[in-house]
Amino acid sequence: MSKTKVFCFDFGQVAESFVNKIINEKKDLDLSVTSRQETHRIEFNNIKINSYQFTEDKFDSSIKKKIEEAEYILVSIPPIDGKDIVANYLDKNIKKIINCKWITYLSATSVYGDHKGDWVNEDSVTQPTSNNGVNRLEAEKKWKSLSNIKNFPLQIFRLAGIYSNEFNILKRLKTGKVQIVDKKNHFFSRIHVDDIANILFKSLDNFKNNEIYNICDDKPASQIEVAAYGAKLLKLEKPNSVKIEELESEMLQNFYRDSKKVDNKKMKAFFKYNLKYPTYEEGLNYIFNNGM
Repeated sequence: MSKTKVFCFDFGQVAESFVNKIINEKKDLDLSVTSRQETHRIEFNNIKINSYQFTEDKFDSSIKKKIEEAEYILVSIPPIDGKDIVANYLDKNIKKIINCKWITYLSATSVYGDHKGDWVNEDSVTQPTSNNGVNRLEAEKKWKSLSNIKNFPLQIFRLAGIYSNEFNILKRLKTGKVQIVDKKNHFFSRIHVDDIANILFKSLDNFKNNEIYNICDDKPASQIEVAAYGAKLLKLEKPNSVKIEELESEMLQNFYRDSKKVDNKKMKAFFKYNLKYPTYEEGLNYIFNNGM
């Protein structure tokens, strides 16, 4: 059986979960990844892999050959200073990606901006209000243009807010590091990292070129609703609310300025996928009951 050749630009929680899924499904894997560190060997889930250095101003020359050989290329590096360094690298250094069955660019639902709590789908107006959203939308345009020029297959996943067994509101509640704004009609969507990995795995055999998918669960909710549910599980007091201006970071402030409910019908229909965690309740229940 031939190996499934995967190249991951960055090896964070989404890429790790995707690779775990491939390994757990007993597929033989030829994996290469990038990091900001100097090129080195790492061990992941009992397999040894090369981690190639890749930054905005330095990259390992061996990456070129690996990209040309790869069947599946996952891009989870966000824009840096407004520039998509992966798209720029491919544009300048790769003439043709012969073996590629897909490149998946992980974007974000921040491209939609503020829709006053209304539903958005993949055809909705993109009107980002934050720098992150603006940069993500520009990156999407760059990837679509590059796909046409270089003739490689592309899909774009617009990810909602990611949580996981390792990174979630329950852990933040336990440490007291939760800031909540009680804002009327504020909705946002989320997705457990396991569901992202499962959908990526399904797309290995179920792919349509040049498509965009919202990747989120079934139940948009306010952050205060999610925090209250988590606090109840932990038998803690619900965290006090603060004003937007009191939030610690600009990213958090931007988060509360946008309100939208993200529709996932296209994702579920095309990939024929039933979510492992259809709402935050199932996700948090699982995390709580499995030792956090």
